[in-house]
Amino acid sequence: MLQVQQLVKHFGGVKAVDGVSFDVAPGQCVALIGPNGAGKSTCFASIAGQYRLTGGRVLWNGQSLNGLDARARLRHGIARTFQVAQVFEALTVLQNVQLAAQAALGLQAISAFKMLDKCSLDAARGLLEQTGLQTLADRDALSLPYGAKKRLELAIALAASPALLLLDEPAAGLAEQERSSLMQLVRRLASGGMAVLYTEHNMDAVAGVADRVLVLIEGRLAAQGTFDEIARDPAVRQRYLGEGATRG
Repeated sequence: MLQVQQLVKHFGGVKAVDGVSFDVAPGQCVALIGPNGAGKSTCFASIAGQYRLTGGRVLWNGQSLNGLDARARLRHGIARTFQVAQVFEALTVLQNVQLAAQAALGLQAISAFKMLDKCSLDAARGLLEQTGLQTLADRDALSLPYGAKKRLELAIALAASPALLLLDEPAAGLAEQERSSLMQLVRRLASGGMAVLYTEHNMDAVAGVADRVLVLIEGRLAAQGTFDEIARDPAVRQRYLGEGATRG
């Protein structure tokens, strides 16, 4: 289980995150939302190991992650994606996932690259099928449409066989149909027993997907519950969702 305990992150005199606590259990899909400047990106980055905490603790399966960078967290079964998809554009789609799968086995990237055409083929092809990319296996990643790049980045993250998946705005930049398809895939990952935490702006990528929604406002957890519950919260409607907020 992921446990976030009184997380605090300051930048100089700015309290970006101020005492946020929540947990995410295996099999749960939890969305972290809030208006611009609410601190959700800082909170997410702190959990992912991008920032050192000013205060509080982040625990995974009872072990403190404080002080561990993203690479060390990956070794503990924690993988992440980014708001802007990060893939190896000089490689094919299949090679991207092969390289990630080999790296997950503890091989150095340069060693894995030298024998890339032969390594982890079955595992990589299975991940491409899981993420709907099997027909694009031989395409250069550089030439992919953005929606396919987001799926490829997810496949790369899944190559590490994570137990906790951190997704930074997975639906950002995607058309409505692409968002729906990708978020249903995310939902299935959680249903399979993975713990999933993601940030998001698009409410149609939250409604019907997240088991629980956390709302950050001014660096603090203002509300949490199902999407329907937070959509009815007067403070959340007034300060973030708007009076017309409905289930997507």
